[in-house]
Amino acid sequence: MCCGTPWESKGFTEGARTMARRVVDGLWNSTGQGRLPVVVDASSCTHGLTGLAHLLPDDERVPRLRIEDAVAFTAREILPALAVPTKAASLTLHPTCSTTHLGIGDDLRTVAEAVADEVVVPTGWGCCGYAGDRGMLHPELTDSATREEAADVAAHPTEAYASSNRTCEMGMTRATGQTYRHVLELLAERCAPQEDGAHRTR
Repeated sequence: MCCGTPWESKGFTEGARTMARRVVDGLWNSTGQGRLPVVVDASSCTHGLTGLAHLLPDDERVPRLRIEDAVAFTAREILPALAVPTKAASLTLHPTCSTTHLGIGDDLRTVAEAVADEVVVPTGWGCCGYAGDRGMLHPELTDSATREEAADVAAHPTEAYASSNRTCEMGMTRATGQTYRHVLELLAERCAPQEDGAHRTR
């Protein structure tokens, strides 16, 4: 189900509330009435789901739902028990608006450092301007928003490029010509057992 952010960002408040009710109904049932955490793999959706209370202020179920970004969950629960056989030499990391709002920038960097020996955050990084679907409909917004960061990326090439949200990855890929992927995808590949069984996660 959609987290509702696209509705709200376009000013469709009643549509956002309708979607929020559907999401809460579904998550309430699937989590055993809040017993299980909800781990979200796109930071903008995590941000949207953690903000449902203002759309449904009278729904007592909302504060009992535990919403967590997959990056933070991985940094806390998975990395301490994970072996990464081979790291990339270097990785360029694009933080997102949502990771900043959520306060999980350190977790994002921690996961990136598990993937690569050197992690570079461009000094000119900022909002990529993709803004949900705006970058699809108005690519000039992303081109303008990423100009400084793209120049920095071009001047300092690395082996890998990562972020934590698909639309941001799409925007940065188009802006820089480099392939940005979710940092957890890169981590999973680095930890996948080799066919000869020589490397295993523990």
